[in-house]
Amino acid sequence: MTGLGRAGLLLGALWTSPNTAIGLLLGALGAVFGARPKWRQQDLAIVFHRWPWGPGGAMTLGNVILHTGVDLDVPCHTYAHRAGRCVEPSVVLADHERAHVYQYMVLGPLFLPLYLLCGGISVRNRFERAADRYAATGRGWWPWSR
Repeated sequence: MTGLGRAGLLLGALWTSPNTAIGLLLGALGAVFGARPKWRQQDLAIVFHRWPWGPGGAMTLGNVILHTGVDLDVPCHTYAHRAGRCVEPSVVLADHERAHVYQYMVLGPLFLPLYLLCGGISVRNRFERAADRYAATGRGWWPWSR
C-alpha cells in the first residue's frame, strides 16, 4: 500500500473514531458477557465475536463489528432476498460488513444520521443495498453508486 493509501485509511479511521468509540464501548460491554475481540486486517475492523445480544448477524459501528456468531466468513442472504423481492445467491457476511466499514470511513459522524434517514435496517436502505452489492461483486460499496 502506498503512503497516500495509508494516509487515507488513517484519516478515515480518525474521521469515524466517534462511531468506533461507541462500537468499542458496546464491544467491551459484550466482552463482560463472553464476546471476544479479534482484529481483522482485511476488514479494517475489530470484530467482537459471540456478541450476546440481538437477533443474530452483525452490526458495524465505525471500525468495530459486533457479531453474534463465531465466524464472520459465513454465507448470508441479501436484504432483497430476505424481503422476498428476488432470489439472489448468498453473500459473505464479512464482505457485507466491510462495505459498511468503508462507508463509515468516508462519512464519519454523518453515517448514522444518513443511515437512519435512508430507512434504517431495511431493504429500502441504500446503505444496505450497496453493502449487498459489494458483497456480491466486490464493487459498489458507496451508497450513491449504481
